[in-house]
Amino acid sequence: MSQPATETTFDWLPLPALLLDVRGRPVAGNRRFGECFPDACRDDGLAGLPSWLEKLPEELAARVALPGQPVSLQLPVADPVLACRLPDEAGGGWLLLLPDENVRFTPASDADITTLLEGLPDPVCVIEAKTLRIVHANQVFREAFAEKGDPIGCTCHEITHDSVFPCADARGHCAVRRAIGTGQRARAEHVHPDDVCGERFFEAIAQPLAGSGGRVDKVLYCLRDVTEARRSREEIRQLSNYDPLTGLPNRVLFVKRLGTVLERASLERSRVAVMFLDLDRFKSINDTLGHNIGDMLLLGMSGRLGECLRRVDVVARVGGDEFVVILPDLKAEGEAEAVAERCLARLAEAFDIEGQEVFSTVSIGLAYFPDDGQDEESLLKNAEFAMYQAKEKGRNTWQRFSLETNAGAVERLVLETGLRHALERQEIFLHFQPQVRTVDGVWVGAEALCRWRHPYLGQVPPVKFIPVAEECGLITEIGAWVLAEACRQGVAWQRQGLPALHIGINLSARQFATPGLVESVESILRQTGIDPRLVELELTESMLMDDAAGAAELLHRLRRLGVRLAIDDFGTGYSSLSYLKHFPIDRVKIDRSFIKDLETDPDSAAIAGAIIAMSHSLGLAVVAEGVETEGQLAFLRERGCDEIQGYYFGKPMSAEDFSACLRRQMAAADRI
Repeated sequence: MSQPATETTFDWLPLPALLLDVRGRPVAGNRRFGECFPDACRDDGLAGLPSWLEKLPEELAARVALPGQPVSLQLPVADPVLACRLPDEAGGGWLLLLPDENVRFTPASDADITTLLEGLPDPVCVIEAKTLRIVHANQVFREAFAEKGDPIGCTCHEITHDSVFPCADARGHCAVRRAIGTGQRARAEHVHPDDVCGERFFEAIAQPLAGSGGRVDKVLYCLRDVTEARRSREEIRQLSNYDPLTGLPNRVLFVKRLGTVLERASLERSRVAVMFLDLDRFKSINDTLGHNIGDMLLLGMSGRLGECLRRVDVVARVGGDEFVVILPDLKAEGEAEAVAERCLARLAEAFDIEGQEVFSTVSIGLAYFPDDGQDEESLLKNAEFAMYQAKEKGRNTWQRFSLETNAGAVERLVLETGLRHALERQEIFLHFQPQVRTVDGVWVGAEALCRWRHPYLGQVPPVKFIPVAEECGLITEIGAWVLAEACRQGVAWQRQGLPALHIGINLSARQFATPGLVESVESILRQTGIDPRLVELELTESMLMDDAAGAAELLHRLRRLGVRLAIDDFGTGYSSLSYLKHFPIDRVKIDRSFIKDLETDPDSAAIAGAIIAMSHSLGLAVVAEGVETEGQLAFLRERGCDEIQGYYFGKPMSAEDFSACLRRQMAAADRI
């Protein structure tokens, strides 16, 4: 194989290097490569290369780089491998530099050095080891330090650090002196002043070059600008640990710091208090004055809060209008209570925001270590619980954690406040229960069921949180999310190759009465792309009969969108099929209370049978809910019930479990 035209420059490289063709296949190696891999370099070309080089074409194919732009490859060697794409006019391909901690340069001509340095994209120079004077520099280096004049003949510290004295090497942060002293490549990070952005950060890499006697007589010095990478890391750290609005620690960092404080308090047997603050009626301020005023109020609150605390205290913003404080090393009885009193008084004073007075108060809960909790989670939970006790006492006060309270009222407050943040914190999720064709057991649909996992209370039963959501007006927002998420999941299942299933979604009474329901449903159908015929909206009898004429008009508008409509829990309300003639209903769902006693109660069996027969006479399909036994299934199948739903075929489950069960059901059906 003929050697490349750039043989002298290529061979002068201090690291083992390979030239690769455009497909990433090795075509030539330099002298240092031959020294490191003598068996691979032959007169007729390269052979017997290390096996890990086989991944090169695959690695390079996944990288996008401009000519002259280096990229780092992760190959199974100690250090990253650097690849630099060659310009098209040079035939394309890649230059590959392999790691070698014990590299020594062989002498090369000034022309060779200049040619090599000018081809590198970073500021690079060659420094004399004895005098620390720069003897070569590429154009990029000259431009980076243009205000210093010609760098040739100047010491490296004069040019890069604007100092007549060499860098102090007490902590080993001078890469050049460390490379000279150890004879090995050295790295360091330097900070340089910058007129535009204040300061820039450079990674300094110093590679020792050996003279003819084997001693280091020069150093190849490369400066790589890592300012943007460093700032990106800092931004990620800031976003991960700090609240972007107030700059205070967020919940993640707060819990870490609380853990450290508790560990020290345990060793020193000292007391710690956690103070949980929640702004009173902050939502009404946001709704009436706007989110901009709300944000400025939160900023003002965080500033005043800091004024009320000691230097050793730690404050964090852990939610929309929630702040938490660590009060460590408490000496005197009542010290934490005194801090709480100061906070109440200072935060109750008027805020001047954009020329208007804004008033707000806070409710504060206190929990002590070790009395009220001995770990981060229990202390935070109990301090928050005490805050709810303060709200129950009338707000704008503080309470110490105590189990002796009106548990029902506090639970109501806990649920309401938690629900206000549940969607944004992604605590609301869906489970799906299969709806099965009665005649053959094939899964043909699913009912989407809303679930809530509270960070402290765990999974809250729907029977508890749905009424609270109804009362405080959150059900409309939650209901819209449930409808959209259920539609998205239906589309996702089809994209996974599963059959098209109809999906039942419950509408609440408040949601049904909300203006703009039809427009909201239409928008969700359009955004998710689901076939409207696969969407079934479930309503209760009472929702229709409260305003029969208005309900009929609304149902006809929904029906024109293409969705199906069902009466849920049939038999528990007006229990009359005659009114169904006035509504565009597709099917009814028999309430589980009639299904559970089918085998033992003749009245329940008679009612269920009558509902099925009368529904069919009106052209309505029937679904039976709560089917759990073989006997119930046999009864419903005999009476011609169209579909069943219940634990007999499947409990409510996650979307992932549902799809897995459906695949198993389909596979079993194929084997029959």
